[in-house]
Amino acid sequence: MSDPAQKPLRIADLPTNRSTAFDLRPQPDTVEALRAELGLDALRKLTFTGEVAPEGAAGWVLKGHLGATVVQLCVVTLRPVTTRIEEDVRRAFRPDAGTRDDTPEEMEMPEDDTVEPLSDRIDPFTVMAEALALALPLYPRADDAALEDAQFSGPGVAPMTDDDVKPFAGLKALKDKLSGDS
Repeated sequence: MSDPAQKPLRIADLPTNRSTAFDLRPQPDTVEALRAELGLDALRKLTFTGEVAPEGAAGWVLKGHLGATVVQLCVVTLRPVTTRIEEDVRRAFRPDAGTRDDTPEEMEMPEDDTVEPLSDRIDPFTVMAEALALALPLYPRADDAALEDAQFSGPGVAPMTDDDVKPFAGLKALKDKLSGDS
């Protein structure tokens, strides 16, 4: 059985004089698939509520609120880090926004990255998944995580320290040597 949360809204079925509300609470198997796709340890309490409303002569705007609890591994300790995400989301769908097929390979990003090309459907689930991916912490860290100094070298070689790779460390050592301080 398919998840009703994944059902896109057909533009032809939407009323043009009022907004259409949505309330996505994906089923556990859908949440599990999204968790695996995003590489999360856990994904809980995933909701996306909002509305799709007509905007201008032929455009539409989706406004919603994303809520989710995610568990990721700490980048330092590899312990689980739990983060609550509460994010307001807005996407404008316009027929004049162009399609991805007609854009050149290299182009500058538009200033307004909330504008999408309008097709025959608006998919709140896809918007939810994209917004969740963008809201995830890039480098989750446990509260007590501290990165210690690590020194690596081969046998018989003095290990480099953080001070050795600083741009002026060598000049300071040379200056100290020439002035007789060392």
